[in-house]
Amino acid sequence: MRFRSSVKLVCAALTALLLVSLSANADSALSKQFLVYFGTFTGAKSKGIYVSRFDTATGKLSAPALAAKSVNPSFVAIDPNYHFLFAVNETDLFNGQASGALSAFKLDAATGKLAFLNQQPSGGTGPCHVTVDPGGKYVLVANYDSGSVAVFPVRTNGFLDPASSVIQHHGSSINRERQAGPHAHCVAMDGANHRVLVCDLGLDKVMIYRLNETSGALTPDETPWAGLKPGSGPRHITFSPDGRYAYVISEMGATLTVFVCNPEHGALNEVQTVSTLPEDFHKKNKAAEVALLPSGKFIYASNRGDNSLAVFAVDESSGRLTFVERQSTRGKTPRCFAIDPTGQYLIVANQDSDNVVVFRINAQTGRLTWTGQTIKVGQPVCVSFVPLESATP
Repeated sequence: MRFRSSVKLVCAALTALLLVSLSANADSALSKQFLVYFGTFTGAKSKGIYVSRFDTATGKLSAPALAAKSVNPSFVAIDPNYHFLFAVNETDLFNGQASGALSAFKLDAATGKLAFLNQQPSGGTGPCHVTVDPGGKYVLVANYDSGSVAVFPVRTNGFLDPASSVIQHHGSSINRERQAGPHAHCVAMDGANHRVLVCDLGLDKVMIYRLNETSGALTPDETPWAGLKPGSGPRHITFSPDGRYAYVISEMGATLTVFVCNPEHGALNEVQTVSTLPEDFHKKNKAAEVALLPSGKFIYASNRGDNSLAVFAVDESSGRLTFVERQSTRGKTPRCFAIDPTGQYLIVANQDSDNVVVFRINAQTGRLTWTGQTIKVGQPVCVSFVPLESATP
């Protein structure tokens, strides 16, 4: 009997030690350090791209430092190996020509500083969005004012070559003030990384292309576009982790639209559209950003006007959305936000109140809680994370 009791005690102790070890390992896995880069509109309060350090163990975001001087680096993207950062320069004039620009920087993980490499004309005017293909070989840009999309080859040293492909959109939609012509607002690669999708606010369409990974050429896909309700103004798109669903936020309609993705033909089939606004809201509003938790269980959308983040639960079997809550962004004009890669925090950039605010995410409910963390950044537009342990060459 004493032997059995001793065995039980030993087993219990070992189980307790194992649980403590697993808990510690889980906490360690979720406790990570990041660099956080902020793209901005430059002026009296901003000189370019800023960087802070973020600790998921504490939710602390350090005071921002200037990482690199640049003109209107409104949106930034980072290569898959975290060695280079690319920023659009949202202007209509570059080197005396009617064009915006695309800038390349080398990223120093130790200091967060960015060393300028080179620039290329962006292939259109008013570039507002940029992404890097998963292989790190190409940078893709959406030019809002001219309504064009361009592809730029990236050398192994991070320098940009001239555009390998520029496609000019054509057409219009029903709002003659804002949709008299095309306005490409974002460019993204689908979940399988085979297709390039471009939200065009002026056309009320998501344009669908194929990227030739050898030549860098864009060509219309078998299904060349998906339409949204006239006057919606599609702005940004994101995908479920398994690539089965796409979610489009429309700026003018303040809506989130759920599409089922057809992997064979590239078609997007609409299954649901929901409002991002309260039913009793009747003031001016422009929806802006959309992002999913890494788990895919909850999706978030920002409203500029209501100055809120709308939270929806995602049905895994259908992709459909159910409203959870709406949270104030504690600032004005939340143009962009990003969820940290561990899925614990959401950081929102409030452009017109010059502040960046940190929220904690409840993984079970999707709800947001302000952490008390707010820092000042002049006209912040974009938020982008770099894991520090992955950023060392």
